[in-house]
Amino acid sequence: MLTGAPPVFSAGADLGRAGDRPRPGEFVRLFSRLATTLERLEPPVIAAINGHAVGGGWALALCCDFRFAAAGAHCWVPEVDMGIALHPTLTVPFVRLVGPARAREIAVECRRYSAAEQHGMGLAHRVVPGPVLAAAAHEYAAQLAAKPPRALAEVKARINQITRLAFPEVGAMTEGFLERPVG
Repeated sequence: MLTGAPPVFSAGADLGRAGDRPRPGEFVRLFSRLATTLERLEPPVIAAINGHAVGGGWALALCCDFRFAAAGAHCWVPEVDMGIALHPTLTVPFVRLVGPARAREIAVECRRYSAAEQHGMGLAHRVVPGPVLAAAAHEYAAQLAAKPPRALAEVKARINQITRLAFPEVGAMTEGFLERPVG
C-alpha cells in the first residue's frame, strides 16, 4: 500500500520557486523509475489517497493498480497555471486511464477534483470516510492476498502489457523528453 501523511498524499515536485525546482530530467527519470517499479511488482499496489495529491503526486497515485480515496481528498495538476507544461511522462497515467480528451481537460483547467469526481471518472476505485481509509485499503489488500498470487501477477502483467500495446508511442515519446526541458 502506498500512502502519505494527511493532509497530503503527495505534493509531487516542489514547483514553488524557480530556483528550487528540480531539474526536469532528474525528476522525470526518478518518476519513470518509480512508475516502472510499481508496474513490475507482482502483487497489486493500492494507493490510499488520504489527502491532497498534486501534479506528479496525483500521477503517482494513478500508477498504482487500485486507488482508495478519503472522502475529503482533492487532486489536481497546477502546472499550466504556474506556467509549466505537465511533462509527458507525468501525463501518461491520465491519458491511459481517462483518454486524451479528459486528460487534456484535467491538465489545462488545473482545477481540484473531489474524491467523488475522481470516482466518477474511474480515477478512484473506492471513496471512503477518511478515518477508515487505511482499514478499507488493508481489508482489500487482504482479500487480494487470499487469491492465488501467480494468477494475480499474470492478470496484472497482461493488463499492463495490453495498456503498453495500446499506447506504443508513449515510451519513445517520453524518452525523447528526458533530457530536454519542456517549454
